[in-house]
Amino acid sequence: MLRLALFQPAKPPFRFATIAAYCNHFSTLGEDLCTKFLTSCTQTSNLLHGRAIHAKYVKGSIPHSLYLQNHILNMYLKCGDLISGRKLFDEMPQRNVVSWSAMVSGFTQRGFCKEALSLFSYMLRDGTSKPNEFTFVSVLQACSLHESLTLAYQVYAVVLRLGFDSNVFLVNAFLTALIRHGGKEEALEVFKKRSNKDIVTWNVMLSGYLESSCLDLPELWIQMNNEGIKPDCFTFASVLTGLASVGDLNMGLQVHGQIVKSGHGGEICVGNSLVDMYIKNQRFFDGLKAFNEMGEKDVCSWTQIAAGWLDNGEPAKALEAIREMRMMGVTPNKFTLATAFNACANLAFLEEGKKVHGLRIKLGVEIDVCVDNALIDMYAKCGSMDGAWGVFKAMDDRSVVSWTTMVMGCAQNGQAREALKIFDEMIVKGIKPNYITFVCVLYACSQGMFIDEARKYFSSMTIDHGISPGEDHYVYMVHLLGRAGHIKEAERLILSMPFQPSASVWQTLLNACQVHGDIETGKRVAEHAINLDRKDPSSYVLLSNMFAGFNNWDGVGKLRELMETRDVKKVPGSSWIKIEKDCSVPPVPEYLLS
Repeated sequence: MLRLALFQPAKPPFRFATIAAYCNHFSTLGEDLCTKFLTSCTQTSNLLHGRAIHAKYVKGSIPHSLYLQNHILNMYLKCGDLISGRKLFDEMPQRNVVSWSAMVSGFTQRGFCKEALSLFSYMLRDGTSKPNEFTFVSVLQACSLHESLTLAYQVYAVVLRLGFDSNVFLVNAFLTALIRHGGKEEALEVFKKRSNKDIVTWNVMLSGYLESSCLDLPELWIQMNNEGIKPDCFTFASVLTGLASVGDLNMGLQVHGQIVKSGHGGEICVGNSLVDMYIKNQRFFDGLKAFNEMGEKDVCSWTQIAAGWLDNGEPAKALEAIREMRMMGVTPNKFTLATAFNACANLAFLEEGKKVHGLRIKLGVEIDVCVDNALIDMYAKCGSMDGAWGVFKAMDDRSVVSWTTMVMGCAQNGQAREALKIFDEMIVKGIKPNYITFVCVLYACSQGMFIDEARKYFSSMTIDHGISPGEDHYVYMVHLLGRAGHIKEAERLILSMPFQPSASVWQTLLNACQVHGDIETGKRVAEHAINLDRKDPSSYVLLSNMFAGFNNWDGVGKLRELMETRDVKKVPGSSWIKIEKDCSVPPVPEYLLS
């Protein structure tokens, strides 16, 4: 019970200037006025003044009554002082159903479901008070937080036996318990049998679909509209979140229209869900428009628009959105910081990344492994492995992503041998590698030209870790073998793949054929690549360069004619340049496009 001491609520100002004036005032007050002031203390979480009233009650300055004691009890529980509430409850000479219900509700609302259910069991054994509908609502809420769903069924059976089944609050509480325990089908069965549904009932079911599968959510939304139920802000937010997950843009547009008509567009939760729906349906600029039309914006609003810019290939604008958020006085959260780190990594903006790192330290954001992983990635992609090592070594909790990020960071920064040492240390420490980890390990082998090690790790994927090699793993194996001049072995590896290789795998080998001048294998490989993707210019360009290297200009000419016939155009390369604070791609000269 020592945990309960953590709940120390805020103490907002009260109308009395001093405790002394407050206490003197109550020396002449009756029960009704005392309860009014206790209600005020409860609503404002003013535990200090609530205790002052309790002290006058103990001294006898205020008339004693069970009614007033229940108000004091409720004040303690609602203000979060569960220890004082339990002490008062145990000392009460008389208790009624209100006393018991207040206790069960107070403990449930603070997350102590086991204690709440224990109190309910104590109430039944005591037998002096019978639970009513308010008691059962709190008990079912406690059941929804408990690990066992059996208790919820048992409690609801009692509810039905006592004839409370028509109470919509109890139905909603039972549905919530079923949904939280994954009983979607059981909840749906109860839902269909109920004739007394309110908006909360529908919201509970919508939240259930969000937690399990959103595929049936549109059907439930249509049914709700057909029955004439008026949605509230939570309904709209849930529906839009579900539609974002299933990618149903058409229905999302219809819901947007209903939001405009209903006047719920000003709610932050609705606005955020609307922006999210557009972004996840690849309509970023519609989402940006919805964002700009929001009257109020919170950290979630700004973070998702920054992430939207990042996903749309505009990392500089993502950072600009975060800067604007800071200017508006909105404090970033861990998701904002992760987005900022990813944007800096994409732009290789080390100095900006250091500023965000400093902001994280300054804000005292709760340590989160995902933010640390993004921070490591930022330092690595900016070429600062010292910074990446500093963050990695300071981490108390390292996930597989943390280790994988370090492996890739070292490999990308010319430290291939160090990357393999990190992987070996990871295995020794019992961290289970995943698909991406082995991609990074094979990339490191490719960068360091470690052929024997690559063969060993490639083989151990299936044998030791049960991970089937994917196309990414084959690409790096082919790249390594090709660079080392083992063209035939690389070709045999591709032909042995348990699935059809893509054009990129053959292009990797084609590049090796060009480097080592194996024109016969190159022709064969190019044919495979072009047959798989006739519009990809890379295969044509690689083969053309190989022909040019051997002065086979007829072959070069034929390939260019083939590209023109198939309308295949070479995409010009580009790179970022930073001019003062602006980061942009320089325009491509016209002669390169002609």
